[in-house]
Amino acid sequence: MKKLTEGNAARYTVAIIIITFFIRCLIAAYTGLGIGESYYYRGALNFDLSYFDQPPLFFWLSGISVKIFGLTNFGLRFPAVLLFTGTSWLLFLITKRMFTAKGGFWAVALFNLSAVFTISVGCWFQPDAPLMFFWLLATYYIVQLMVAPGTEKSEVTRNTRRTWLLWLAVGVSMGFATLSKYHVLFLFAGVFMYVATNKSQRHWLRHPGPYIAVLITIIMASPILWWNAHNGWVSFVFQGSRAGAGEHFKLHPDWFFRSIGGQAAVILPWIWFPIVRQLFISYKLRKQLLAYSFSFWMAVLPIVFFTVVTLWSDLQFHFHWQAPGYMMLFIPLGFATDKCVSTEGAGSRLTRRWVRFSFYFTVITIGVLGTHMVTGFWQSYGPKWIVNKLHGDNNDPTIQGVDYTDILKRFDKEGWTNNPVVFAGSPRWWLMGKVDWALKGKKDIVVFNSDPRNLAFLVDPKKLLGKDAVIISDHEEQDVKKDATPFFDSIKQLPDISIIRSGIVEYKLQVFYGRNFHLPAEKRMDLPVYRQLLGLPPFGN
Repeated sequence: MKKLTEGNAARYTVAIIIITFFIRCLIAAYTGLGIGESYYYRGALNFDLSYFDQPPLFFWLSGISVKIFGLTNFGLRFPAVLLFTGTSWLLFLITKRMFTAKGGFWAVALFNLSAVFTISVGCWFQPDAPLMFFWLLATYYIVQLMVAPGTEKSEVTRNTRRTWLLWLAVGVSMGFATLSKYHVLFLFAGVFMYVATNKSQRHWLRHPGPYIAVLITIIMASPILWWNAHNGWVSFVFQGSRAGAGEHFKLHPDWFFRSIGGQAAVILPWIWFPIVRQLFISYKLRKQLLAYSFSFWMAVLPIVFFTVVTLWSDLQFHFHWQAPGYMMLFIPLGFATDKCVSTEGAGSRLTRRWVRFSFYFTVITIGVLGTHMVTGFWQSYGPKWIVNKLHGDNNDPTIQGVDYTDILKRFDKEGWTNNPVVFAGSPRWWLMGKVDWALKGKKDIVVFNSDPRNLAFLVDPKKLLGKDAVIISDHEEQDVKKDATPFFDSIKQLPDISIIRSGIVEYKLQVFYGRNFHLPAEKRMDLPVYRQLLGLPPFGN
């Protein structure tokens, strides 16, 4: 590799993007869908203006993709893989405008080595891929308006044709970001704080451009607003409740520190620490350079908000919710990395070793975990103490990323697949998603639980009255008895379904057969399926 320069940085960046694109295509095609992906999958087959827990764009994109590539793992995931290539290129362009092209190269290189971005965002069927792309697309136009060198005097050019076009582009980009994920609120807030705290940029508060951009965003978000207006605003109620404390407010330092540790783990600790350092550096230098002020305000709000709320709200393992903020810090991190490697001395050698270690760790870890997920080889060839630690209780976490194709085999064997009077059920939304993906949507589905989430909106249970159900459980026999049995004349437990990977039984799921689905005599307003059978919305008072 020739020495990195301002002239060849773009070429090397493109090489990284192309290589990682093909690697992600392989991962997308040959690894199974995770819990969230399987749960979301049916939404891609059912076009709607919006959905219960997410805006619609990633459903729409994958719905188009599966029509082109077929109903496969690759078909669902390809939009995410493709959008991430665009996200990486935008990161380069933004860093180049704010700092240097060489800094842009290092920003993209490190971005593609961070676990949560290179796999979760860059490969999985989730709303994060379009969010990150359109977040950076809006940022790219905003940077040209108020951050790049020369914009300290932007008041002089505020009424040019180019300025008006850039604000229109900001509005459209933010509109698509809003159709991707509700995190876009932090993009609005970050830009406002940047403008409000920088005297040279406050003139934008008196310019029609930002307000036109907001108006365009609201118009583009109208499908979300329309759908929610006709469904009791359930999306906003559900997402808003996640930041609440419930009926009894209590501080949980353990949740808070779990969140911090989880964020470090998914980004990778040796990348997370330098990123957090850049947050403090950006804060210190925010008065000296607009680029640092912009980086700080665009990063700090989502990171702090989703971390602080864990003091009273159990966000569980959603450590990626801070990701948009961390993404913005790769910009100054790339510039800082270039400064270190471009100087002579111990700092340069240490930085190069850090980059090499990050590269080898990410490549080896993805290779090992991906291979084990597909083949389960670690059980036979990995260190036995690790196997016993992770798998001794039959709880290998990678099994969640395996497609439960044995469910379809059992359905075919029993004749349930082509039986029009049989539908599928489960006491958990996440397991229902895994079952639904295994069956490739061939059966109607019902979640017998108070929390079916988006699945409650995809099948009308009234059309299933009088039919039988095959209910799949993951050791939730008591929940099946409590929440499913009242809907049937009888429920009988059948032999388990064994989830097999490379000839080895990895997991067992319980199977129940319910006869004659009907409205229970017992009032169960806590269950959305009961409410739907009464002709009521699945959620509400």
